[in-house]
Amino acid sequence: MARGLLEKYIWVLETIQRYGRISRHELDRLWQGCSFSGGQPLARRTFYNYRQAIEELFGISIGYDSSTYEYYIAGGQEQGGMSNWLINSMSISGMLSDASMLSDRIMLEEVPSAKGFLPTIIEAMRNSRKIEFSYTPFYRTVTTKGIVLEPYFLRIFRQRWYLIGYNVKERRIKTYSLDRFNEVNIMNTAFDMPEMTVAGFFENCFGITSSEGEVKTVVLRADSEQSKYLRALPLHQSQQEQVCDGYSLFHYRLYITYDFIQELLSFGDKVTVVSPPELKAAVIDTLRKSLSNYER
Repeated sequence: MARGLLEKYIWVLETIQRYGRISRHELDRLWQGCSFSGGQPLARRTFYNYRQAIEELFGISIGYDSSTYEYYIAGGQEQGGMSNWLINSMSISGMLSDASMLSDRIMLEEVPSAKGFLPTIIEAMRNSRKIEFSYTPFYRTVTTKGIVLEPYFLRIFRQRWYLIGYNVKERRIKTYSLDRFNEVNIMNTAFDMPEMTVAGFFENCFGITSSEGEVKTVVLRADSEQSKYLRALPLHQSQQEQVCDGYSLFHYRLYITYDFIQELLSFGDKVTVVSPPELKAAVIDTLRKSLSNYER
């Protein structure tokens, strides 16, 4: 499917979602003012085709109220995962295209390039084919060649694409950053995808680091200012807040991983680990090592 056509679908969907209910006349007026239309009206047949495509692609149906002559989202707007991510991304892309004259006033975060490998990996995942690739991690100067992997999941975290899959030689699931790939090829060898999802795999994790250890109950103390940020953007889906006088206690159920410890350190003195003891000790140890760098 051409990218331009997909952007048109999402423009129609996002516009109807934003207005709640909208007439064909008003939708057509907005359409003629957007960058996709070239100033041309949205033909009735074209709109009908777009409605069908939106339902097929995203599972979202656009209804029509004959009493008010308005269109609205009839169902499926709670769709999650990839569909929502795609809708949000493409919607923002469309808005930025319309605001091209503001390019010197809008700054986006850069994501290390993975475009050269994403299509190949997605094709391998879709066809359940193993891949073979070479990889140079940050902590090594020598490239490892001939890695054979069953590609399970893709995920973005901290502006970086990651591939999670089963390393055939090491016989375990590993995570690889796509910007450290050197080359990748699809093999003719098929694999059976286990009964698992990316959401389930990372259910008790913060970040990209997984663990086979024990899930812990974590309690953090945050001052009143930082609590507002954690309330608006939870660290993890298990987050529960206990509001106290001048501070809040945030409770979680997750693995203690490197990514999580680094996130806690980023809060400085705004967040304190209450429990478990091993997490508190890990944070203290890291802080002491950091301080020693300035005492030499």
